[in-house]
Amino acid sequence: MLRSLVIPLVAALVVSPGLAQEKGMTLEQASGFVKLAMAGLDREYPNKTGHVTTGPDDMKSPREMHPVFYGHFDWHSSVHGHWTLVKLMKEFPDAPFAAEVREVLDKRFNQEAIAKETAYFQLKENKSFERMYGWAWLLRLAQELRGFENDPVAGQWSARLKPLEDEIVGLAKGYLPKLDWPVRCGFHPETAFPLAQMIDYARAVKDTEFEKLLLEKARAFYGKDRNYPTAYEPSGNDFFSPGLNVADLMRRVMPAEEYGKWLIGYFPDLVKGQAGNLLTPVTVSDPTDGHLIHLAGLNLNRAWTMRGIASVLPVWDTRKQSLLDAAAKHEEAGLSMVTTGHYEGEHWLGSFAVYLLSGTGVDRQRSE
Repeated sequence: MLRSLVIPLVAALVVSPGLAQEKGMTLEQASGFVKLAMAGLDREYPNKTGHVTTGPDDMKSPREMHPVFYGHFDWHSSVHGHWTLVKLMKEFPDAPFAAEVREVLDKRFNQEAIAKETAYFQLKENKSFERMYGWAWLLRLAQELRGFENDPVAGQWSARLKPLEDEIVGLAKGYLPKLDWPVRCGFHPETAFPLAQMIDYARAVKDTEFEKLLLEKARAFYGKDRNYPTAYEPSGNDFFSPGLNVADLMRRVMPAEEYGKWLIGYFPDLVKGQAGNLLTPVTVSDPTDGHLIHLAGLNLNRAWTMRGIASVLPVWDTRKQSLLDAAAKHEEAGLSMVTTGHYEGEHWLGSFAVYLLSGTGVDRQRSE
């Protein structure tokens, strides 16, 4: 089934590297991403559970442990696979796929199943499960569901998800005061991406206590960063740029003038159109390798962080165009690898592409 999607999807995804920035996602692209998300939704195996077993009774199947988010190879990918469907149904409410997506999601956001997902996190051994990458995607999903206007069905989904949403928020509020140092890497444990997602969530739901905690942590972790070593990226299996993630986070934290000055100290050579290896897309040598395919996601992540940074820079700032030009190149490289016919990448890359093409995380009012 997955291989049958490759040819039409590739044609749809590489229409134009600058298309999303100028015109937004096309219906053809969205339809392809829906197919990818649906293909992994109920695919229980292969599966990487990340589960801590304390005895023989803990030896359960992925579906038994996670009756909602058991597909897409791992929990966080299942969460953002669901987010992808919600996002695309919202963006394209009259699309041919919308009715089917709505029907599927109504069954997935099941009150009893979500109660079991919530209970999983309440066990001592599971309180750090998916910390904080999976938590961030769950809150992005919750925010997306809350963002539907005049849609009673989506409102029901949001209400059903709320116990799990509240559990994750509580875990984050309990953990962050104890986290004394940021995690700087190019994959799941990294802290800048989840802080950014959680800030967006806290502001959307008007949780001022949570927002205050997140802003204080972001400043403590990254406010004094200078001369980021751009030559040291990427690592061999990155799907994040830790350097760009920090810059994309801090635009949410600082007023525009303060941020502009901070960015000069953080990426001092960017005013000359230079940022080490960060402005050049990376290549993927083997899309069948589950770690090496991470680099395709890195291109997409670089593109959305560059656009996020550029969104708060004034039009006369030369850094803005340098970032937008590099983002277009990264978008083209990243989208070309979303569909390869291999589940190693296809179970998650569509979500990264949707995040990029939909402009998720960019404050449109601030960027105007």
